[in-house]
Amino acid sequence: MLAGLRTPAPRGWSRWLVPPAALSIHLSIGQAYAWSVFKPPLESSLGLSGTASALPFQLAIVMLGLSAAFCGTLVERNGPRWAMTVSALCFSSGFAVAALGAATRQYWLVVLGYGLLGGIGLGIGYISPVSTLIKWFADRPGMATGIAIMGFGGGALIAAPLSTRLLASFGTGSTGIAKTFLVMGIGYAVFMTFGVLLVRLPPPGWAPPGTPPSAASGGLVSGARVSARNALRTPQFWCLWVVLCANVTAGIGILEKAAPMIVDFFAGTATPVAASAAAGFVGLLSLANMLGRILWSSASDFVGRQRIYRVYLGVGALMYLVIALAGSSSKALFIGCAAVILSFYGGGFATIPAYLKDLFGGFQVGAIHGRLLTAWSLAGVLGPLIVNAVADDRKAAGHTGTALYSTSFFIMIGLLVIGFAANELVRPVHPRHHEPPAVAPAPDTVPKEEAAP
Repeated sequence: MLAGLRTPAPRGWSRWLVPPAALSIHLSIGQAYAWSVFKPPLESSLGLSGTASALPFQLAIVMLGLSAAFCGTLVERNGPRWAMTVSALCFSSGFAVAALGAATRQYWLVVLGYGLLGGIGLGIGYISPVSTLIKWFADRPGMATGIAIMGFGGGALIAAPLSTRLLASFGTGSTGIAKTFLVMGIGYAVFMTFGVLLVRLPPPGWAPPGTPPSAASGGLVSGARVSARNALRTPQFWCLWVVLCANVTAGIGILEKAAPMIVDFFAGTATPVAASAAAGFVGLLSLANMLGRILWSSASDFVGRQRIYRVYLGVGALMYLVIALAGSSSKALFIGCAAVILSFYGGGFATIPAYLKDLFGGFQVGAIHGRLLTAWSLAGVLGPLIVNAVADDRKAAGHTGTALYSTSFFIMIGLLVIGFAANELVRPVHPRHHEPPAVAPAPDTVPKEEAAP
């Protein structure tokens, strides 16, 4: 039914139309980071605990990783318009099912709709533009993927105030929540359709001006052409899996507990942090996360992917060490180091697709990226678990202030050092894992529906 969505762009199509298309998808699915806005109204209107109200978000993140891993090959086979269409249908339908659940006070429908169905839309939407952007921008893959993935980090900056305003208008009861879900689902469906209409595959044989033809189909570093199945058999894939898991664990450990952490850190000092200021700290970290995705990934186009990950992991470990040793002596130092760590967290997400392309080529980079995101699924559990478990244990032992977190900071340093070592082990992929070179069809054999007008 959606087979016609794989039509390539006509000659003369501007590649600069593709990043806005990708951004429309990632800004929409980035709403997931604003789920916390719905927690208090759901808890009060449906009588839920804090743990229960987090279930839709937790399931959505789990489904993001699973759908990205298992649907990556389908996304490569069917193209970005197909993937964006499926993502839009699942994500917006998830809101509609959640709205039905809120309206009927059946919370399991909210979990099923937003968590399961919407989570599938998250995963497919997250990887949908990656391979296409890398093909269009073989000369600047870090910048291109950074623009799109920046949207996922910044989606909450739009969704949080929008959700708050809609709840204020419709009310925070179950009916008001249902109306908010429905309006947001319709709005995101329209906005994501904009991306579906704009995105196109490059014409056959197209390459950016001044780029060698091999760079468009292979890798800028190794010239590889590796399938997703073969990528799993290489040590390079698993080294990058460890790299991504370590970097995400270090960042999300601070992000998940940012507000209580800064309050605890300076509670016993002459300059304690108020709840409103802690909320501002969370906003600052979100901004650092978003900006890091475009700035650091763009820088990787010039300094190289392996070198930029040395910065993420090596300097990140140094920032954690500074926080651990400085303690509560300087609020500015704590905030600055935390912001740098979160910028590396965002940069790591945005740079990894280009790193994969350098190593494995553009053949099935979207599918390989999807499989690598399972590292995110583990890190999303591991980071908060380390920080919260250590803090709870130290609090039970009678400790306060910086002592609640110093042990977890040293654990994060150890993980970043492991990630740094894994990054140093990355080498070009051995030719035995390469696919045979693609043979371009003769002009008179190109199917009409695939040929550029």
